Amino acid sequence: MTLHDNSFAPPSRAGVPRLVVDRSACAGHGLCYGRSPQILDCDDAGDPVVLKALLSTDQEIAAAEAAALVSPERALSIEFN
Repeated sequence: MTLHDNSFAPPSRAGVPRLVVDRSACAGHGLCYGRSPQILDCDDAGDPVVLKALLSTDQEIAAAEAAALVSPERALSIEFN
């Protein structure tokens, strides 16, 4: 592979971004909602609850990316519709 090989290009970011929780992967550490409380909270069991269905501002997208990065199980992802 060379530096100009585009086979590993990042996915397209067309559409509206949204934060998605993979409940089967989440272990409930709480790092994500501790890091980004403006877009995530927790339920009574300690599992993350997405407060903003669609991420509409650069700040919300940055908060979602930060939350996804601190998840030890990588249970959060940003999808584009």
